[in-house]
Order: sequence, then structure tokens, then C-alpha cells
Amino acid sequence: MQCSWKAVLLLALASIAIQYTAIRTFTAKSFHTCPGLAEAGLAERLCEEGPTFAYNLSRKTHILILATTRSGSSFVGQLFNQHLDVFYLFEPLYHVQNTLIPRFTQGKSPADRRVMLGASRDLLRSLYDCDLYFLENYIKPPPVNHTTDRIFRRGASRVLCSRPVCDAPGSGDLVLEEGDCVRRCGLLNLTVAAEACRERSHVAIKTVRVPEVNDLRALVEDPRLNLKVIQLVRDPRGILASRSETFRDTYRLWRLWYGTGRKPYNLDVTQLTTVCEDFSNSVSTGLMRPPWLKGKYMLVRYEDLARNPMKKTEEIYGFLGIPLDSHVARWIQNNTRGDPTLGKHKYGTVRNSAATAEKWRFRLSYDIVAFAQNACQRVLAQLGYKMARSEEELKNPSISLVEERDFRPFS
Repeated sequence: MQCSWKAVLLLALASIAIQYTAIRTFTAKSFHTCPGLAEAGLAERLCEEGPTFAYNLSRKTHILILATTRSGSSFVGQLFNQHLDVFYLFEPLYHVQNTLIPRFTQGKSPADRRVMLGASRDLLRSLYDCDLYFLENYIKPPPVNHTTDRIFRRGASRVLCSRPVCDAPGSGDLVLEEGDCVRRCGLLNLTVAAEACRERSHVAIKTVRVPEVNDLRALVEDPRLNLKVIQLVRDPRGILASRSETFRDTYRLWRLWYGTGRKPYNLDVTQLTTVCEDFSNSVSTGLMRPPWLKGKYMLVRYEDLARNPMKKTEEIYGFLGIPLDSHVARWIQNNTRGDPTLGKHKYGTVRNSAATAEKWRFRLSYDIVAFAQNACQRVLAQLGYKMARSEEELKNPSISLVEERDFRPFS
């Protein structure tokens, strides 16, 4: 009898211990380490501040648009931003870069890159968990009472510009345009924004600050996330033309080459080759279909999306397993057949999408195109972009420079 009593007591104690561990596990703050903050000179105590959120047990779909600057990523982001059940953030990793990079002498060394990627992965984990307080570690000046006016491109997020997150007088149920959002919504309350995030079934984030899909492996394999990566690629020749027009000072030597017909001796060719190398490395991984990317990766060419936006959007949503919202379909109809002169903002999305994808052919000289083709021939072949063999071929829009390829999701 005494032995039986001891056994019951031991079982009871074990049960209490298991329940305590489970409670601690599911109520502890999900992510509380801040790699990179110490190197940046920020107080580590910031990592412990903020509310306690439970782990997400509902299996939200976490979407990451992996892209590079001027590849059409703002357009793709809107395909998710317009969905009423998606919480969308535009380039939150800007804050990581803005906080860490100025404190380094170069910002491009392997050590700097590791710090950036480590901090970026931790921030993405937290944001997918709707823990927006974690973002405060990277906002300058720091938010006061979890409110700030320093969120990068807040106006690009539908949720952050509508009720209850935006309480602008007279806004009602209207979704404000980006400029109006910044002017009329006032300070962003991160507590209210986090509630809006948790009320939605999916979280989508766009970034041009992660070079390759390999850099995301830890997140893809994290069982706490249900991460799916949409890798957006574009013809590097088109990216170069778009950047030269948008970032005129940074790319002024490319424009000088176009204007004079002479290649400057001090031209920074890495502005082109880095894009091609990152694309090639990332695409090589995706096309090899490693087990860790199964069901998690889809490659999308901007040109395919531009030519048939509705069809490609349906394929993307099919891969994600998310019903296509009628608001998304309506936005596509309104924003892919318009006059691009109506959207003056450099990240605007109103355009004739098919024509936009081909514009680069008339904005680069054949000498520049030939140089780009030689520097990027590997990735051009990987992605099915054809070489222009002459000035006449380059400028003839009836000759397609995009092969018919079917990059199916890895499922």
C-alpha cells in the first residue's frame, strides 16, 4: 500500500512538472535574442522588453517575397497587400540595415553580412509571430509607449492605413493612399497593429535585403513557422535600366556611358554583377529542389507576371493554398492596364505591366546590353532570357527575348 502511495505521488509531481514546462514553452516570448544589437552598441535589455505572446498554433501562412531592388517587388507585394485576410509589411528589414550598417566601416564584409542576416532572421521570426515590439530595437529614435512615426513606407501597408490601426478623422472604412496615410493617420500604435496582425490568417513580408534563398534556410526549417518563399526574378538588363533611371546619382556612370557611348574607366560593375551572382546562386539552389525547400519555394519571373498578371497570380495563390480575394483581382484589373505616368512615385504600381517589362530594351545602348549579357550569361541562361545579338534585334519588340519556361512550384 505504501509503495502504491509513493507511485501516485511521483506521477502527480511528474504531471505538474510537465504542465509547468508546457505553460512556460507556449507563453514565453517566442524570440528574445538580438544578434547584431550588441555589435551595434544597443542595450541588450531592449530584447527583453515587450509583451508576452503565445506561440501561433493556428498555422498561419507566412509568406516572404524574396527579391532585389527594381525587380517588380512592390507590384508583387500589392498582390498580398490587397487581400483582406493578409497582414502585409513593406521592407521592415530596412530598419535593421539602417541601424546596423552605418556603424560598420564597410557593411559588405562577410562578418557584417552575418550580423545583418542574423538580425534580419530574428526580426522576421518575430514579425511572423505578430510581435511588432521586437521591431522597436531597430527604429530610430526609439518609439515612446510603443508609438512611432518612423515606420518605413507605412503607407504601403493597407492594414496600417485603415481602421482600427489608423484612426484618421473621417476616414471611415476607406483605405487611405500612401501619401494620405502618412499625413492623416498620425503615430503608429504598434500594440494596435499587432492585434490587427493576429486577427488575420496570413502574414506577408517583402524584402530586397536578403541576397539568397540559402540565407533563409533556418527560417524555412523552423517548425514554429509555416514559411513559403516567393522568389521574384527579373531580367538583369531590365533591372539595370530601371535602377539607372530611378537612382540617377548612384548609377550616373552607367547613364554617362549611355549618353557618350564610352564606358567610364571607373564604372562600378558590381552594381550589375552582384545582382547576377545572387540570382544565380539562389536560383541554382531552388532549381536543385533540396528537401528543405519542398512545398516552400516558388520561382516567379517578373516578365511572366507582367504578361499575364491574373493567371500568374492565381498560380501563386494556388501554391500558397490561399483563396484568391476578389479585392486582389480587382486591383490587378485596375493597375496593370493603366497609364504609368499616373504613378509618379518611384515605387508606384500603376502601369501597363506588359509594356513596362520591355521598356529596358529602349533605355540601354547595345554596347551596355552586350556588356551585361557577357557578365551575366550564366543567370540569363538559367532563367530563360535570350541574348540580343544585334542593335536591330534589341530594338525590335516583335522578337521576344524571354523563352517560354514553366517554373513550377516545388511541391
